[in-house]
Formats: sequence, structure tokens, C-alpha cells
Amino acid sequence: MNVARRYPRFRRLLASLAVSQAGDWLYNLALLAFVYERTHSSAWLGVTTAARVLPIVVCGPLGGVLADRYDRRRLMLASDGIRLVLMLALAGVAAAGLPVALAPLIAALSTAASSAYMPCVAATTPRLVDDADLPAANAARSAIGQICIVAGPGFGALLLLLGPPSLAFALNGATFALSALAVASLPAGPIFAPGGEPEEAPNVVRELREGARALLQQPAALRLVGADVVCSAVYGAETVLLLMLSRDLGLGDHGYGYLLASFGLGGVLGAGVAGRAAASGRTRAVLVGALALVAACTALLANPFGIGGALALGVVSGAGCIIVEVLADTGLQRTLPEDVFARAYGIAYPAALAGIVAGSLVAAPLVTLFGLRGAFVVLGALAAVYALTLVRRPEPVAAPVAAPVAA
Repeated sequence: MNVARRYPRFRRLLASLAVSQAGDWLYNLALLAFVYERTHSSAWLGVTTAARVLPIVVCGPLGGVLADRYDRRRLMLASDGIRLVLMLALAGVAAAGLPVALAPLIAALSTAASSAYMPCVAATTPRLVDDADLPAANAARSAIGQICIVAGPGFGALLLLLGPPSLAFALNGATFALSALAVASLPAGPIFAPGGEPEEAPNVVRELREGARALLQQPAALRLVGADVVCSAVYGAETVLLLMLSRDLGLGDHGYGYLLASFGLGGVLGAGVAGRAAASGRTRAVLVGALALVAACTALLANPFGIGGALALGVVSGAGCIIVEVLADTGLQRTLPEDVFARAYGIAYPAALAGIVAGSLVAAPLVTLFGLRGAFVVLGALAAVYALTLVRRPEPVAAPVAAPVAA
């Protein structure tokens, strides 16, 4: 990550993101293990997983509004502080044997408290690096997320061997403290100033409408968001279908972990390519190619020729998805006016997460209608169709005039 070495302040922002995301994936495994140990119910696992994901889908747009109206450094520090307190509370619930229903409630509150964090990071990144290095910076951010997806559950499993779930919850609280220290080490000032002018009584509905309008007025940005959502939906469906494929290949449930890890590994490897691809000057061609690669790999999973083929397809597909993600983030940062960027990103980011949820929900109906192998083919075909819509260049639309950034 040369870009992190070149920009010390961005490196500290990246460090904050890394420790907080690593803790989130670490504690997720402990959270599910704790709930299942107390309830022995798959329904409770579903409720807990939903509690971890849905609040960011619902609160993400509001987080974007906050990031466009208030000092982003203070928002990030507040987010870390609230989540620290909540994780300590969750550790107390586990250690004291309090009602298990508190666990998904606290997890939901923690996710909601993070809603402004990612819009703040995305909106601050262009102020910390030169425009030419922006793709590499976004690739570094995405690589952090993929590494945490691969390594976090492994550390979580190790912690569960060493101690009770309360230990993992307390350690996750410590990651938020470290994240806050990294953010606090950055000097306050213009780099964290909001894109728009704060109001005494902001109209949230109007603010959200302006963020949505900024996306709708830029067809290129909207198509980027659509590509990211399509990849997320494919991944969400595959989180269900890969379990069935693993059993179909005779690998049992442990093979499912290998297949998911292959997607995460592909994301890590693809992040290195994504930065160069986004800076190549042929963004649209790269985007179409990456999405077509995801579509082809998804369809080929219908007959992967054994576990080796399935793992290889997972790596390539994961790399394609991360390239699309980096291109989407970079395109939004360069296309949208700075004074509404965080609000627009606060809509785009939850939309991608909603794609994961939607994909996981449609997986079972697809299997019912087309069978397991047919479901992979249908998913691949849908991604290919969207890739074809990207071939035609959108009509240019003049961007609204951005408000000047506070000095």
C-alpha cells in the first residue's frame, strides 16, 4: 500500500478503519456463538444477523446527512466512543448471564452508531491524497475490508478457544478505543469540515432528497452504484448457494468456509489491481470487464469441475467485485459535488448492503424455480445483462455547482 506510506494522515485514517473493522468481524462470530449457545435456535441467529446488517441500511442515509453537516472528526470520535460503551455493555450481558435478547439489541445500536463513519471516511479521503492517487487510496480502503473478512473470523474462533464470548466483546471495545486514538491523532481543521453549511434546524427529508437528486442527476454515478449493488446481490445469493454447492460436492459444511474464504482472498488480491485499473483512464471498459468477469464466474459455478475449480472461480469473482467497488467509490468522489457527496454516499453504501440482503433472500426461490445449478446460471445472466447496459456511454449531465469548502 504505497499510498499509505506517501500520505501519513491518510495512513492514520486507514489504521482507524482497519482496527475497527477487524474488531467487527472478530466479534460477529462471538456474537452468533453466544446467541446460539443461549438459545440453540437458528431463528435467533437470523434475528441477530439481521440486527447486525439492517440498521446500516436504514440509518446509512441519515449518517450521510450528518457527515455533510457536522465536523467529520467529531462524528468519527463519537461513533467510536458510543460503540466502545456498547461493546462493554455486551460483554457485561454475556458475563452476567443477562437476557439474551439484549445481545441483538446492542448489536443493532452499535451498527446504527456506525452509520456516519463510512461516509466520513469516504468524504475525507479525497482531502488527504492527490486526485491521481485517489483510486489507490480507495483500493487500500477496500483491501482493509477484505482482509478483515478473511482474518477476523479466524481470530474470533481463536478467542472463543481461549475464553468466553465476553472476552471477544471486550476486545472489540478496545479496537474502537484504538480507532478513536488514531482519529484523534489527526489535526482538526478543514480536512474534516463538512461539505455543506450546518443549519440550526436541518430538514432531514430535504437533505436526503438532495443527496438522492445528486445521484439521479449524474447517470454515470448512478450506473456505478447499480454495478456495485449487482455485485453485492450476487454475493448475497452466493452466501446461501455456496453452502448447498459445498454439500453437493461432498465437502460438507466445512467446504462452505473454504468457498467463502476464496471470495475474500480474491477481494484482497483484486484490491491491488483495482487501484491501477481505476487510474487507467478506461474506467468504463474496466467496469464492464470486471462485471462480465463476475457474471461468467457465477454462471460457471453451476459446474465448477470440483472444489479446485470452485475455489478458483471464487477468487476471480471476488477480485472482480472489488474492482467494481473501487471504481464505484472513485467515480462517486470525482463526479458528485463535494457539498452533497456524503449524503449521496450515505445512500449508495447502504444500497450495496441492501443488495447483499436482497440476494440472500432470493437465493432460495431461485433454487426452487431453477435448481441449484440453474440458480447460478440465472444470477450470472442477470449480472451479464447489467454489464451490457454499461457498454453505452450515458448522456452527460451538468453537475450542480459545489459549495466552497470551509478554509
